[in-house]
Amino acid sequence: TDYSTMDVNEFRRRGKEVVDAIADYYENLDNVPPLSAVSPGYLYKIMPNEAPEDPESFEDIQADIKAKIMPGMTHWQSGNFFAWFPSNSSFPAILGDMYSSMFNIVGFNWICSPAATELETVVMDWLGKLVGLDKRYMGIKDDGTEGTGGGVIQGTASEAHIVVMIAGREKALERLKAQGLSEDDADKMRYKFVAYFSDQTHSAGQKAANIIGCKTHTVSTGDDLRLTKQALQAAIAADKAAGLIPFFVCGTFGTTNTTAIDDLPGIADVAESEHMWNHVDAAYAGAALVCPEFRPLAAGIERADSFNFNAHKWMLTNFDCSALWVADSTHLVNALSIHREYFPPAEDSTSFVKNYRDWQLPLGRRFRALKLWFVLRMYGASGIRAHIREHVRQAKWLEEKLLADGRFEILAPTVFGLV
Repeated sequence: TDYSTMDVNEFRRRGKEVVDAIADYYENLDNVPPLSAVSPGYLYKIMPNEAPEDPESFEDIQADIKAKIMPGMTHWQSGNFFAWFPSNSSFPAILGDMYSSMFNIVGFNWICSPAATELETVVMDWLGKLVGLDKRYMGIKDDGTEGTGGGVIQGTASEAHIVVMIAGREKALERLKAQGLSEDDADKMRYKFVAYFSDQTHSAGQKAANIIGCKTHTVSTGDDLRLTKQALQAAIAADKAAGLIPFFVCGTFGTTNTTAIDDLPGIADVAESEHMWNHVDAAYAGAALVCPEFRPLAAGIERADSFNFNAHKWMLTNFDCSALWVADSTHLVNALSIHREYFPPAEDSTSFVKNYRDWQLPLGRRFRALKLWFVLRMYGASGIRAHIREHVRQAKWLEEKLLADGRFEILAPTVFGLV
């Protein structure tokens, strides 16, 4: 029984009206000031103090969208919005999200909706190949068998950072136990674990460390604002001399401040010699790797334990869709897997049955793969490459104009879409 005022026929009619309203919004978006002009607390003053006792009409709600909600919106999709890295939307992604809302699954394991799990594996392999990732990151091998690595869609790069840091801690604990420590003694060593970032690493790294309860070492960068092999080695040597245990390092492909690219091959050298988890955060710039001309800049990512970029930033996929790959999911699954009777396993099969609840922090998960599937199919690789290249062309054009003007200083090289 539905106690609202909307039956299926009403939904059909109103749904078309909403699609028209969305289309109208995008058609006129560049004519609207991108920044909201309201003052803090504006909405509290004009909204009721309690939820309505009786159903209200769609017309009243639609009127409030225009009169109360719209004035308080910052229009991220406006062509006049330059405040942060882009959070691109697209009509194909919106349509995919509509289907996701239609199914409304809680996809914590394969049997919840096999298509949701398997489509995510498929599109993450598609996307991994599209950005040139090494084969060990693929969920399905070339011979059709299941790989030990694979991709998973997280909500944000911050979530990705947390789960791979947990996996890195699991890897470090297993190494201590392999050296002869008991499980209890290994657990007592956790307070000595240190994660390494540069002073340009996104705040997500520090937040992840705060959550899992490890120490951090922020390594200073030089004039080029890159984390280097030499600086990382010096930081690790000092910490080891103090009795600490390096276990995790994050290199960045395209830092938030300047889109600098860390010394990824050098970081990989250190991580391998010190048995550390090596994560590459490419939240913004990773989308550029769909264009082959940018891949030489990312040399070294093939040696990382994990790689992440946000398709919801520069790749036309509505928030949230953060693509994370791991070269070996063993430590991730071991760290995050919990069995309960209400998580029924798939019968008669262990291959190709990924329980993505063991690859993330929450239990439940949305069918995010649908919108990414729509984007990859309706733009195609050629359309996505054209989108990226056009943004880079615009950035280069702006850089040239600023330099020609003579009044401006370019603080860092323009490599991607940031000037």
